[in-house]
Amino acid sequence: MSIATSLRPPVTLPESRLPATVERLLRPPAAGRAVSLAFLRWEKKSLGATARFWSDFGFAIASATAERVVARGTAAGPCLAVASRGAADRFVGPAFAMSNDTDLAAYERAFGGRWLDAARLPAGGRGIEVLDPSGRPVWLLQGQDESLPLPNRAPVHPLTNTAAHTARVNAPVRTPIEPARVVRLGHLVLQTVDFAGMANWYMRVLGLIPTDVQYLADGSPALAFMRLDMRDTPADHHTLVLVGALEERYEHSAYEVVDLDALGQGQQVLRAHGWRHLWGIGRHVLGSQLFDYWQDPDGFEYEHYTDGDVFTADVETGYTPLEFGSLWAWGPDAPASLKPARNLRTLLRILRLLRDKRITLQRLKLLAQAMDAPARPWS
Repeated sequence: MSIATSLRPPVTLPESRLPATVERLLRPPAAGRAVSLAFLRWEKKSLGATARFWSDFGFAIASATAERVVARGTAAGPCLAVASRGAADRFVGPAFAMSNDTDLAAYERAFGGRWLDAARLPAGGRGIEVLDPSGRPVWLLQGQDESLPLPNRAPVHPLTNTAAHTARVNAPVRTPIEPARVVRLGHLVLQTVDFAGMANWYMRVLGLIPTDVQYLADGSPALAFMRLDMRDTPADHHTLVLVGALEERYEHSAYEVVDLDALGQGQQVLRAHGWRHLWGIGRHVLGSQLFDYWQDPDGFEYEHYTDGDVFTADVETGYTPLEFGSLWAWGPDAPASLKPARNLRTLLRILRLLRDKRITLQRLKLLAQAMDAPARPWS
């Protein structure tokens, strides 16, 4: 592989100019409209270890009992993560806040939804639970309690000095060495075997808009970055990412911090407390975020990010080929953990998928082709 062909940005084509060889990810009619990814739900055997990681990662612990820990960010909003005591360490599912004009009762009829007991809601209001195609419970909420923002420092970047502009004079940068205070929950990434079915379901249920779709060599979509439909209000490049893969699982969740210095100082604090660093600091391509990835005590991946793209609802979907190297623009090479492990467990999983006709041999070959191609000249 030459430097010229490997160190290149991916070519993104708008949907209106796609060649016939690339399949469009069609957006179905929506049953309602999500306006935020409210919080994520977990079950953990050790709530104490989870609370310690969350604190070092920059969450504010809103409440903690022997049975449940609730954490929040500095932005107005009651919570962003809830962990309940359980027999296993597992990601349970996401909760989304829905627009006021969404009819939650419609989900009972069309999606088999079940109304939630108000006692289960950490922030009040009302909600309904629906199951996605993998059986994962997804909460749809309205009327959550609001809470005042928590203190956070101002970002450094408005006073960044460059070769063309000197904004900061007689004022050295001295950001505190402290956890990277998380402002809010930004996005969730899920792997799925049934990419087409899962993407269709989440777009129908939440009214999501595909911002960027990545496709395999045969033109079939295999990864989608999807944003909230906030109409004329800019929304994050992605709130939910679906990745065609070999299993149904949580991949990672991402949390916004104020700036690049928060990423760096937060990394120092997490390293000092002995937590496992996974990847970063670097910059993504699709979404543009500056990122830094960590692992909690039970092996689940968390991302700090800042400086992400935002789009209004009228921007059309972009399409790029799926290549492992397109995950990052610069920074350390992506870790092997982002790819399926090459072991007996993975082989047995593949054999079961083929036996059950949940995936084809051709699809497997195309996924391997996208993931195994060298990402950089030194790969």
